[in-house]
Amino acid sequence: MTLRFYDTASAEVRDFVPLVPGHVSLYYCGATVQGMPHVGHIRSAIAFDQLTRWLQYRGFRVTAVRNVTDIDDKILVKSAASFGPDFEDEPGAVRNEEWWALAYRYEQEFLKAYDTLGVSRPTYEPRATGHIPEMHALIQQLIDRGHAYPALDDSGDVYFDVRSWAKYGSLTRQRLDDMQGAPDADPRGKKDPRDFALWKGYKDGEPTTASWASPWGPGRPGWHLECSAMVTKYLGTEFDIHGGGLDLRFPHHENEMAQSQAAGHGFANFWMHNGMVTYAGEKMSKSIGNTISPAEMLEIAPPRVVRYYLGQAQYRSVLDYQPTSLQEAAAAVERIDGFISRAGRVLPDTAPNSSDVSVPEAFAAAMDDDLNVPQALASLHETVRAGNTALTDGDLGTAGQAVASVTAMLDVLGLNATTTPAADEQSNTALGVLVEAQLEARAHARAAKDWAASDAIRNTLAAAGVVVEDGPDGASWSLKRG
Repeated sequence: MTLRFYDTASAEVRDFVPLVPGHVSLYYCGATVQGMPHVGHIRSAIAFDQLTRWLQYRGFRVTAVRNVTDIDDKILVKSAASFGPDFEDEPGAVRNEEWWALAYRYEQEFLKAYDTLGVSRPTYEPRATGHIPEMHALIQQLIDRGHAYPALDDSGDVYFDVRSWAKYGSLTRQRLDDMQGAPDADPRGKKDPRDFALWKGYKDGEPTTASWASPWGPGRPGWHLECSAMVTKYLGTEFDIHGGGLDLRFPHHENEMAQSQAAGHGFANFWMHNGMVTYAGEKMSKSIGNTISPAEMLEIAPPRVVRYYLGQAQYRSVLDYQPTSLQEAAAAVERIDGFISRAGRVLPDTAPNSSDVSVPEAFAAAMDDDLNVPQALASLHETVRAGNTALTDGDLGTAGQAVASVTAMLDVLGLNATTTPAADEQSNTALGVLVEAQLEARAHARAAKDWAASDAIRNTLAAAGVVVEDGPDGASWSLKRG
């Protein structure tokens, strides 16, 4: 077994060997909770959930940390807008809402989306506002080592001195002189326009609740500093993998790496970034109306179908959404479920348990190779086809092995039915019991050659959106899509 992942910092696929044998430390950037989750947030969470599940399948103990940025300029701006006369926001927004209440409300929306789509909870999910002392300590380290300085205009800001760190720009392979200025604070207090804020001094008009005492005056942390302080607390000064969306490479991850390494930390051994989601080949944009949210996807398709779609591409590639994307994902999920349902009607209860069965070699090789999920899914569907052939041939042993293998692969991909919310699971179970009872009554009618009764049951199910298909092993059913 050789795990290989693409490392953004070295721009190559490298063998993965954890710093501590048998244990993987993973940090990936969570949400800045200033609005409803968008599809990019959820794709990233699913990608790193797939990574976590595969590492666990390979026998590693994984400590996963996903942060919550609950103090940020965007959050304060959004909250301030709720007090204005022209307040407009997403459904559920609250007028005259304090920044911390807004952040908490949207944090819950993210958790709900993660849970609905079967994203496993991380080992730790720290909030930025709970780690102010650690941030102060890191800033002081950087000042003491000559890599940070209090603002020259007595604003209370503290900046990272990018020219003091010769490796600045190495993550994204940029020359410092080619970079634009950092837009996170007034440049007049900076030595160089590209210096970025570690601490932001309190400004008149800002809520006093969004300010903490510090050695440099009251204020709040800079965005980049927050992650460096949190990852160090939970994973140490050197850890295995730092992940996030491709859009975070610069400036966020570049700045994280620079300030952490300048403080003397080894920091991340691998940097992994997932690709963006586009709409019919174009970047999603609210201004031109070509966006779709996770909530809108879930109105079109069940959670497992949405997860299948968002997780079906190789994590580094662009995932393009088309109007037919969820229908295609639904058809793929239905083929898998149809095989499992068909097998369940004829296999004995002694069929192998998925926990005792290894995934196929082709699936494992694909996942070991930088999480090549498209190839892994090809192996999954090939196993489904082989299982259906075995059922048709009456080879129950081979069919049972296929069911166990399929279930094991679904576990790794987070696509088993148990990843859906409990309420949906109960509803699906209740529906299944009712439909199977109707199919049994129909089978009795057909055996008695009561075709009118058989057709009446089929028509009743069809009216309820249940599609019945007759096969050599009896009738199977699925829910009509669209």
